[in-house]
Amino acid sequence: MSQDTLYIPPKPHSLAALPALFRVLWNGDGNLLDLLPAAAYRFPVGNLGYSRRSTVLFNDPALVRHIMRDPDGIFPKSDLMVNALEHLIGESIFVTDGQKWRRQRAMIDPAFSHMRISHAFAAMQAAVNDYVRILEASAESGEPLSLDRAMSQLTADIICRTVFSTSLDSQVAFDVFEDFMVFERSVAQVDIKRLIFEPAWTKAPQPQIVLDACTRIRRHLASLIDTHLAPDAEFNDIASAVIAARDSDSGEPFSRDELIDQLGVFFLAGHETTASVLTWLFFICAQQPSLVAKMRREIDSVVAVDAAAGKKKKQEPLTFEHMRQLPLLKAVFREALRLYPPITFMPRVALEDTTVGPRKLPKGALVMISPWTLHRHRDYWDDPHAFKPERFLPDNEASLVDGAYIPFGQGPHTCVGAGFAQTESLLIIAELLRRFDFEALNPGRVRPAARLTTRPREQIFCRVTRRVQS
Repeated sequence: MSQDTLYIPPKPHSLAALPALFRVLWNGDGNLLDLLPAAAYRFPVGNLGYSRRSTVLFNDPALVRHIMRDPDGIFPKSDLMVNALEHLIGESIFVTDGQKWRRQRAMIDPAFSHMRISHAFAAMQAAVNDYVRILEASAESGEPLSLDRAMSQLTADIICRTVFSTSLDSQVAFDVFEDFMVFERSVAQVDIKRLIFEPAWTKAPQPQIVLDACTRIRRHLASLIDTHLAPDAEFNDIASAVIAARDSDSGEPFSRDELIDQLGVFFLAGHETTASVLTWLFFICAQQPSLVAKMRREIDSVVAVDAAAGKKKKQEPLTFEHMRQLPLLKAVFREALRLYPPITFMPRVALEDTTVGPRKLPKGALVMISPWTLHRHRDYWDDPHAFKPERFLPDNEASLVDGAYIPFGQGPHTCVGAGFAQTESLLIIAELLRRFDFEALNPGRVRPAARLTTRPREQIFCRVTRRVQS
């Protein structure tokens, strides 16, 4: 494929370091993607902006691996991330480190494996089927819908069903979804002015709207957990598996507050991150009709069977086994994850003076790992900003640079729900594309922003129509 035919989906306009800093300060929206200098996509290690606090971005896969595995325990999760999330998910596995994290992970891993993805697939399928009816109504009315909100609502429904055995139709589940939307839009993860002028471990106060949303979310999660703690409760879902988990040393379960923390992570990470990548994927598909045609041929080849009468092809329901037979869909999903990793930055902090590779890091230095820059680095990817799903087809995977693709983290902190997210996403992609066409409205206005996850700066509105069968 020639260079002029490559599809480059929306990305920030890269500037030199100082102009990039002034741009972020002028815009005042805290979008860290706009802070990234053009050099961040080229250097192995370099400074990120200018600040009182040393902030160093690592793009070398070997050094990233060392920091993420943290053999000496000196790179815990950044105080910025902890400060942003502590009111919502407390001391959960997403923000803890050291012995506390090891205890939590040891308890959660068996609980999650107990809920086999194949077992949860029926709940995923039920949620998708219900949402298909919503999209059918939208196609009938012709009214535009928010792609961001659509993906968030669908993935939140799946998480509700698989974690708590309740659909998003319930008022409690719907309220939790609404408050997560408030939290994502308003949480102060990084205040650029504080980052520039204040020292490490300086707490940024959260807006009252965020604190109120966190209080409501935790109250709703508690009510859902209490249904599972009742003496006569009988559930076979993720919540019941986490409740049944025991510490291998003490034999003690998670306390009620710990359950709210841990299950809050499942809800946050399980719907928000997946919704982020699916928003971008369906937007890209709306711009690439020839790619969609290829994806549909793959889906149809998997689910089309000969009817008994007249040998006419009919479409059978997608099953868990079908998810293993969709290499192109999987490649498209993985390429969307490469270009738009849901977790834009994975910040760590240096607990002491140390050296990593060529860089000396003072105590308190902000150590930035960015899947965004690693996934778009010119040394590791051909045409790094282009959408080329063929990179991830089985015949090409051997050519990928080891450690340059980390959408689910790396080392001991690799996301426990990675397999769940991939299966859920493939099902959603296949079920929606086999039925609907998506037309993005004003695609030229779409720009990415690094908030809690990698989201469009403004919501993407689209029109949904029924697929015309050829």
